[in-house]
Amino acid sequence: MVDTTTAVLVAVRLAVLALGILITYYSFEAYRRTGTYYMRNAAVGFGIITLGVFIEGVLFEFGGLDLALVHIIESVAIGLGFVVLLISLRR
Repeated sequence: MVDTTTAVLVAVRLAVLALGILITYYSFEAYRRTGTYYMRNAAVGFGIITLGVFIEGVLFEFGGLDLALVHIIESVAIGLGFVVLLISLRR
């Protein structure tokens, strides 16, 4: 049986994952429409952040890794995604 905290965590992570997929999709569609590098980089940045959320969920639920370790892994992916977004905005 899953405890309440884990169930809430999984539900929130699934919602964040769904939102991340939508944001990445619409960013990619904007890139296809405009062809600009900054929209491409935005799609890549959001994709990396979304991938980090996905990886955290998979590693926690199925990898049996400690929650702190999977948070570190997710944070690295989010940081990398933010760097790509920053590059997109700075050029």
